[in-house]
Amino acid sequence: MGSYVNLLKKAVYNQHLSREEIIRLLSAAGEEEIRMLYAAADEVTRVHLGNEVHLRGIIEFSNHCKRNCLYCGIRRGNKKLTRYRMEPDEIVNTALYAFKLGYPTVVLQSGEDDWYSMEIMCWIVKNIKKTANLAITLSLGEKSSQEYHRLKQAGADRYLMRFETSNQKLYGQLHPGVSYENRMQCLFTLRELGYELGTGFLVGLPGQTIADLAGDILLLQKLDADMAGIGPFIAHPDTPLKGCGSGNLDMVLKVLSIVRLLMPQTNIPATTAVGTVDNIGRQRALKAGANVIMPNVTPQKYRELYQLYPGKICIDERPEHCRICVEGLIMSAGKIRGSGFGSSPKWKERAAVIQP
Repeated sequence: MGSYVNLLKKAVYNQHLSREEIIRLLSAAGEEEIRMLYAAADEVTRVHLGNEVHLRGIIEFSNHCKRNCLYCGIRRGNKKLTRYRMEPDEIVNTALYAFKLGYPTVVLQSGEDDWYSMEIMCWIVKNIKKTANLAITLSLGEKSSQEYHRLKQAGADRYLMRFETSNQKLYGQLHPGVSYENRMQCLFTLRELGYELGTGFLVGLPGQTIADLAGDILLLQKLDADMAGIGPFIAHPDTPLKGCGSGNLDMVLKVLSIVRLLMPQTNIPATTAVGTVDNIGRQRALKAGANVIMPNVTPQKYRELYQLYPGKICIDERPEHCRICVEGLIMSAGKIRGSGFGSSPKWKERAAVIQP
């Protein structure tokens, strides 16, 4: 136990661990060790980010995708899925509705859908910005440097794109026809362009090891991510990975807590997926280092069609009801709703340096 305590102290004070040390923390199975890990992560969150939980209203505006990732329910090869696209003005109006509900940030997320040209996406971003004081996060997948620049010039503040796994061989198996190197280049380009960068990975992928998870955590640090999305793999019946076991929530929470210790100023969401695998999963995540929740404000008629994974919670709730539910969830975890855009403090410092 003494060596474990010393390892936690090293993580807190140095914000650095070797791969072997991270594996040691991830391998902890004793209840007391895990309790200490969660408690340390919760305390680090409070010290560096306060007791606030920031809300981001997510709009899933298209389930068309040109990619064929093996784990994803909206993959190109899923012929059982009814496809949809929201019209540009519908996306803008939904963002304004999210603003009226009190969400300071909207996340515009879709599959990699080339129907939305740069002209259309820039029009959407500009029209949201000129009507409401919202931070805009985009999650559109891989684009060129020029395209990322145009979206930034239009007013986009943040970009979310998970790398899913740092194991290059596993990445290639799960993402046919997609380059790991290009994914990394996109992430570094987004940082260079001044976006607040969100990325992350799945826990419990078939073939993934604890050593891989340690590598994922180290890659997050290398990318200096401003937001780290960590969630369980949930097998989808209409994908090649159907029948595979889903990710273990306890392992997800251990990973999340270690990321919090090593990256104290990074925003970490309590994802919808952790609430899907456990009905109090988001509360548990908030007590283990998470400080963000992303309620769904997608119009009701589209929600059940955005099937990244099965059994997704909250698809039947109206956005206004979801807002009330989320506030209760935050209070039950002993936290308070955040104010303002909730940007990562380290991103604010970085942005201040590059200002002319």
